[in-house]
Parts: sequence; structure tokens; C-alpha cells
Amino acid sequence: MPDGLTPELMLGAYAVGLFPMAEGEDDPTLSWYDPDPRGVLPLETFHIPKRLRRTVLSGRFEVCVDRDFPAVMRGCAAPVKGRESTWINSRIYQLFCALHTMGFGHSVECRVEGELVGGLYGVALGGVFFGESMFSKVTDASKVALVHLVARMRLGGFILLDTQFGTEHLARFGGVEIPAADYKQQLERAVSMQPCWPDVVAPDMLEAEIRGM
Repeated sequence: MPDGLTPELMLGAYAVGLFPMAEGEDDPTLSWYDPDPRGVLPLETFHIPKRLRRTVLSGRFEVCVDRDFPAVMRGCAAPVKGRESTWINSRIYQLFCALHTMGFGHSVECRVEGELVGGLYGVALGGVFFGESMFSKVTDASKVALVHLVARMRLGGFILLDTQFGTEHLARFGGVEIPAADYKQQLERAVSMQPCWPDVVAPDMLEAEIRGM
């Protein structure tokens, strides 16, 4: 990798609270970020709006994990109205695909009639999931992916969902910003845990978890 940055070094950076972003799609330079305050989505108080809950449980979307991680990254990088540029350049793409191959990068994917219409991706390390980006080609697809991610994390015993920054969109689900010092304390505990990502979760368990949120 350029400048000696490897997937292993990426994991070490995540473990201490750093994450990379590119300055632009055509710029190979990566910058490291350690925001204060830090955005997190508390798992125990995650909130699903009633209309979205009905959509999640309706079966409108086929939801799966890790079927096509690279395609989810490409979907997240694609320009959309109001965001014509992306921080996901080719270098970021290669690094995260390598983390996926190593078993640390994961995607949650929503499909309609087999077509990928939305999803999200991030990195799982111990008991923390570092959310990176999400996308939707149809209404609610990324939101449904988020609900399934949280359900899977709760079933797996995760304790921290890092959203990097707080947004109004995430606040609707219970997302908050906390001081970086508090985040680092939670992070230290989370990364010391055994890997929590469950490769297989029974559909009835996921449904029950979602209904209980």
C-alpha cells in the first residue's frame, strides 16, 4: 500500500480511535481523524420509528451480510444529489476490501428481486463496530440495513457502535455525541473483547430482536 499503510496498521489505528478519509476521489492522500466530540449510537437505547419498523418487518427487502462487500463500497462512493464528490478513493477501497478479506470488514446489504439497492459497511473489532458509510437507491434501504446491523450487534454481544460524527439523521435513532475521552474509555474495553461478529444469525432471532427494540 502507498506510504506503507497496511490493513494491519489500519486496525491498530481504529483500536486507538483514529480513522482515515481521503481528501477527494482523485486525491491519493489520506488524512486521519479523531473527532471530539465523537458520534456513537448506543445499542441499548436504539430507537426505530414506527413506520420504519413496519417496513423492516414487511419483508420488502432481502437483507444479508457480506454477500458483496465491494459492491456496497462502490454504492457508498457513487455520487448522489447534494454529494457529488466522495472521500472513498481507490486507496480506501483497496484497504477496506483487504480488511473484509481478513474478516474484519463487513457489509449489511438490502436487495429487491436480487438487485442491491442499499446497505452499509464498516469494521468489526472485538466488541465495537466502526460504521463507515451507507447508501440507498430506494427509500428506506440504508435505514433497514442499519436496523439489521444493530440487531445483529445486540445478539452478538457488541457494546459500541461508532458513527464517527453525530448527525440529525442518526439522532432519530438515538445517536448522540460524547466527549472523546469517554469514547476512548468505551473503545478500550470494546477492543479487548473477543470477536463478536456473528457469521450466521437465525432469521427468527433477528426478527425477535427487531420487534423487541
